[in-house]
Amino acid sequence: MQVELYTRQGCHLCDDADRLLRSCGLDPVLIDIDQRPELLSKYTNCVPVVVIDGKVRFRGRIDRRLLERLL
Repeated sequence: MQVELYTRQGCHLCDDADRLLRSCGLDPVLIDIDQRPELLSKYTNCVPVVVIDGKVRFRGRIDRRLLERLL
């Protein structure tokens, strides 16, 4: 399972999302949207974004129960 976490510097929700994903046994690839113009224009106001196997699954807060069901 490929998990990507789109983040930004200083985003406390992004830090929370990273901790939650790791606590569920996942090892997300962290992608700073400020370094990727195509992602910055798309996700400026909705980080963190969790992409699982190429599909956006969460924007903003992650629902732990829903995440566990997806796994």
